[in-house]
Amino acid sequence: MSERNIIAIHDVGSRGLAMPVPAPAERVGAVQHDRLGRVLHDLRISVTDRCNFRCSYCMPKEVFDKNHRFLPQQQLLTFEEITRVARLFVELGVRKIRLTGGEPLLRRHIEDLVAQLAALRTPEGEGLDLTLTTNGSLLARKALALRQAGLRRVTVSLDAMDDAIFRRMNDVDFPVAAVLDGIEAAREAGLGPIKVNMVVKRGSNDHEILPMVRHFRERYSGAVVLRFIEYMDVGATNGWRMDEVLPSDEVRRRIDAEYPLVPLEAAQPGETAQRWAFADGRGEVGFISSVTQAFCGDCNRIRLSTEGQLFTCLFAERGHDLRSLLREAQPDGQRCSDGQLAAAIGRLWAGRSDRYSELRAQLASTAGRGTRRVEMSYIGG
Repeated sequence: MSERNIIAIHDVGSRGLAMPVPAPAERVGAVQHDRLGRVLHDLRISVTDRCNFRCSYCMPKEVFDKNHRFLPQQQLLTFEEITRVARLFVELGVRKIRLTGGEPLLRRHIEDLVAQLAALRTPEGEGLDLTLTTNGSLLARKALALRQAGLRRVTVSLDAMDDAIFRRMNDVDFPVAAVLDGIEAAREAGLGPIKVNMVVKRGSNDHEILPMVRHFRERYSGAVVLRFIEYMDVGATNGWRMDEVLPSDEVRRRIDAEYPLVPLEAAQPGETAQRWAFADGRGEVGFISSVTQAFCGDCNRIRLSTEGQLFTCLFAERGHDLRSLLREAQPDGQRCSDGQLAAAIGRLWAGRSDRYSELRAQLASTAGRGTRRVEMSYIGG
């Protein structure tokens, strides 16, 4: 077994930084700002570290092989623990929750968690923007149950229309037709608008950009929003190289040459994608440009790992151990109250100053040996 094989991704989480226990009387406000003035708005919850795909940019097979140690069940947050934490985040200002993985539809009875989260309400009595990101492999059989449980939208990852290329990229020989069936099932179930994310890797699938546009533009005419994501340097196992990044500006130029585009305003603050509409009105496309056009300035997202570690940046090296506050008795023998948990979360966000994408080049040149960022498969994209 090689050294790469025995890297246990959950070790990154188990070495999470301790979160101090606030005094019982400590109170926090409903609106949370970090050190750069960014407001807490989005919570991304990873419900499993497992996935049935082995995409090279996320879970390469040579690392995530049969010897890889995934998290044992007892280390995962229960649905009740996740819902308790989510409720506290809503009290602190979160209005959007995204379920991720790994592949979230592999988590047994995921519909039950969706139903619990869908029942949460803001202080104004409104429901949340509850969505889920999936590779689409199980979506055809799950879409209706997810919608009935209260899920509003789905985002599907799909990196090629050509079946041979897609099978090669997912590295488990999964057919593109099955993902397309899942997208159609989601549309029929009312999970919309559906977003389809394509990670563009120069030399691997960039020639699939226009076939993807043609398919979703012609078939769905706006009911599906296609988004192109620059290949990112998340984690330490995907062999990322800058020369494999195809800048979003180049992707946009290729599309615009065949289907003229016009810019759109952001739908809401902190939106990661730059939006462009087809000039003839047949829908829109988006571009997520974390590498070439950093959007750290208004990043409003925090991530909760499947074992209860909080990450204030997708490119973080370590998380913060919320699970211990949830489960372990404090010196007085009591578990943390909701107020103490909320105060701990608020204190963490208030101290946040992450802006990795803006500092990428500088950090890359000064990073020490052995630096290991958390993997995307552990906390979701």
